[in-house]
This record gives sequence, structure tokens and C-alpha cells, in this order.
Amino acid sequence: MTSSSQAAEAGADTPGPDDAGLSSTRVAKNGELAGRSPGQLMWMRFKRDRTGVISACVVLAFFLIAALAPVISWLYGKDPYTRYGELDPHLLNDNAYPMKPNGGIDGEYWFGLEPGLGRDVFTQLIYGIRTSLSLAVIVTLLSVVTAIVIGVAGGYFGGKVDYFLGRLTDLMMSFPNQLFFVAFTPVVAALLVDPRDEMPTWLRSCVLIYVMWLLGWMTLARLLRGQTLSLREREFVEAAKVAGTPPFRIVRKELLPNLVTPILVQATYMLPNNVTAIAGLSFLGVGLPEPTPDWGKMFAKGAEVYQSDITYMFFPGGAMVIFILAFNLLGDSVRDAFDPKSGR
Repeated sequence: MTSSSQAAEAGADTPGPDDAGLSSTRVAKNGELAGRSPGQLMWMRFKRDRTGVISACVVLAFFLIAALAPVISWLYGKDPYTRYGELDPHLLNDNAYPMKPNGGIDGEYWFGLEPGLGRDVFTQLIYGIRTSLSLAVIVTLLSVVTAIVIGVAGGYFGGKVDYFLGRLTDLMMSFPNQLFFVAFTPVVAALLVDPRDEMPTWLRSCVLIYVMWLLGWMTLARLLRGQTLSLREREFVEAAKVAGTPPFRIVRKELLPNLVTPILVQATYMLPNNVTAIAGLSFLGVGLPEPTPDWGKMFAKGAEVYQSDITYMFFPGGAMVIFILAFNLLGDSVRDAFDPKSGR
């Protein structure tokens, strides 16, 4: 009996119909033929997908902008908190709108000024990317880890364990997500914060992460449970059991390597969905408080002023559309690279 990794390495020596144009063997330095690993074949397929490569570059650019937001702000000479329109009376008119055309865009304020408070839109946008991505990445990681634990445990152990975890998953899926998000934050605020005080940013962030994680792992858990139910009947798992391998080692060495594809693909879909959900909560007024820069609050402000300053809505809207589209295309490309049959 051989494990899945051994079988994959053995099968990598023979090119299949799904790898047209890709050789599963390569010439080593000593002149001998060496088989390509499944990871190498996946990387070769992905590099041939121009859409996937471009999407990966766009996604990487967003993460770099988020990570380097303080550096960009320092080089730019502005920050997202200073009300420049109030410091300079020539920037905003009597109605608190930018006096210059196109939302006040010029060489000093690259994306213009925020109507009302006169804050710099460019730094608001890059710090908003940083805020939204930070929260979304944390929520996605927590959801993926929880889904792996519950889905794989239920699928592998079966019986009462599977029944209990399955009913827990069904219970959590019965909650209406968006309504629960909106209703839960004020409740926590009333329990933990004095009504005369505003909930601090760190606590609001923790509440958002907790609620979104609590209701964000079930779909992936069900998918992994189904995959695990199929894998546990395979020969390499049965051989590991007969050999007396502990269950934890079987899960870690035999099952998880075969679940990388659905985990990675689903994670690439979950993250942009979490970004959208965080922005939606801020738009509804239950996200991060002022003056924390956030995509959702920029949308809410743009919805108030679009009739007089449509330019302000353009930048956060365009950035979110580009990010979500690039991430979804990246997820499709990763799926096709791991499993070429899935795109047919």
C-alpha cells in the first residue's frame, strides 16, 4: 500500500491528457530523468494562465499597499486623519465641498478631498485597504482553521462525533449572517461599554472578527467533511490504520495533503467576501468607528455626496471592484491549476 503522496509522485512520471504541453519529467543535473512533483506541475499550469498571473500581481499589489501604507503616507506628506479643508479655507467652499473641480484633485491632493471634513482621499483609501484587508485576513484564517478541525474530525471519526459536529454546523448555518452582524455589535457594546462612552476601535474590531468568524466556517467545513468521508475509505488510509498509525498522524500526513486544493480555493473566495462584508457593516454604521479609515465609511460618505461630488465615490468603488474581481479570478486560476478537469 502506498500513501497519497507516494502515489502522486509515482503518477507524476507519466504525463496525462490534462497536462497537454507540460512534461511531467525533467532532466536532472546528472542527466537522469526525474519526476515532477504535483506542486511543480501545479505551478507550471498556473504560470501558463495569463489571467491568473495578472490577478495574482494585482492582489499582491493590494497587499503591498496595505502593508506599506504608513511609508506611502510619509512619502506623500499627508495622513488620513488631518482635516486639511478646515486648515486651509481655500480648499472647501461654503457648502464644505472641494472648490477645485473633480473633487479637488490636483498635484497636492492626488485623489482630492473628502467633502465635509476635507481629509485627504488618497491616504484614506490606502489606510482603508489596510484596515479592511487586516480584518478580512484574520477572519479568513480563523474560519479556515475552524472548518478544517470540525470538517475533518467529523468526516474521519464519524459516528457520534460526526452527528454532533454536523448538528452544530446546521445550527450555525441557521443564523441569518448579515442580520446577526448588525444586531450583535450594539448588544456587545451595551454589555461591555458604558452607554456614555463610545466603543474603542480595538474592541469593535474584535467584535467584528468574532462574529464573522463564528458564522463564516460552516460552508468549508461541510465541503471538507464530504471530502474526508471519501478519503477515509481509500487504501492508503486503511493501510495506515492497519499499521497502527495514530489518528492525528493519519489526519496530518494522509488526509490534509489531499485537502489542500479545496481549502486553498475556498479561502481565495472567502477573503474577498469578508472584505465586502466588513465594508457593508461599516456602510450600515456598525463597523469601525471614526476616525478609522475604512472602505465602508467611504462608501457611506460617497452615497451622501454623490449628487454634488461623484468623484469621491469613484476611488473606493473602483478599488473594491478591482480587488474582488482579481481575487475571484485568482481563485478560479488556482482551482484550474490544481485540478485541470474542473474547468471543463
